[in-house]
Amino acid sequence: MAYIDHFRALNCWNPENFLPFVVDGIRMGWIRHRFADQLADFPGCFIVSSEKVLLNPELKGFKQRSQAVATVLDSLSKSGSVRHLLGEMFPVLSEFGKPAALQIDRAVVSQFGIRAFGQHLNGYVQTSDGLAMWIGRRASDRRVFPDRLDHLVAGGLPYGISLSENLAKECREEADIPPELAATAEAVGEVSYCCEVERGLRDDKLFCYDLLLPETFIPNCTDGEVASFELMPIEKVAEFVRDSEAFKPNCNLVIIDFLLRHGFINPDHEHYQILHGGLNNIVQQDK
Repeated sequence: MAYIDHFRALNCWNPENFLPFVVDGIRMGWIRHRFADQLADFPGCFIVSSEKVLLNPELKGFKQRSQAVATVLDSLSKSGSVRHLLGEMFPVLSEFGKPAALQIDRAVVSQFGIRAFGQHLNGYVQTSDGLAMWIGRRASDRRVFPDRLDHLVAGGLPYGISLSENLAKECREEADIPPELAATAEAVGEVSYCCEVERGLRDDKLFCYDLLLPETFIPNCTDGEVASFELMPIEKVAEFVRDSEAFKPNCNLVIIDFLLRHGFINPDHEHYQILHGGLNNIVQQDK
């Protein structure tokens, strides 16, 4: 295994397996053909053709669109066509910073193939033995990637909350990082990827942060998502990423970005140029 394998695994999809999801003339996502056939049973909300899935143009404005889609999802959830709804709403938009056309339950983000946004924080410590990073191990009862290694703090960005507010919330919930310490986190860039998953397409943009923590800081999980934390030498972190699938998949890309920026993957590495240039360079294809 190699660093490049994680990059390739999260940037692999075939547009022929999907139909564009279009809202008000703008492609907002990608929908598998089978799911499109199910949405065709709700023509008041979705107009399905061989070329695209169109949100019914008679639905006007954020509120009406969101309510109409929520009603359909409630019906599909009861029939088992979509996962149990989470009640956490994500925006549907073409680009970050633009007004959301509607909001949609997080549980179906991949089924609609919409662009989702998240935040990952590299919590690291400069010890007397060198640089180390706090790593979490996900609880065994997690629905997604149980027992896998994870970032100190990582979470999705719901609708209606700012990046700074959400980061502070995630820091407190996931690692018990106080607000004044969380506020010192440095925004260091973005990582994007697009890949097919069981139910659809993950088209994600992750905002990345570095947080230099004092040696006296000990994280504590307050929401049950993580079973334990370990302060791991950066060489060991790099080894796990390079040689295994121990981490939750998207964490690998954020850590590779950290290793590149901090010089632990240098220009002599055989895949340096691909990794350096590709972490925020997913191909968006339109029909």
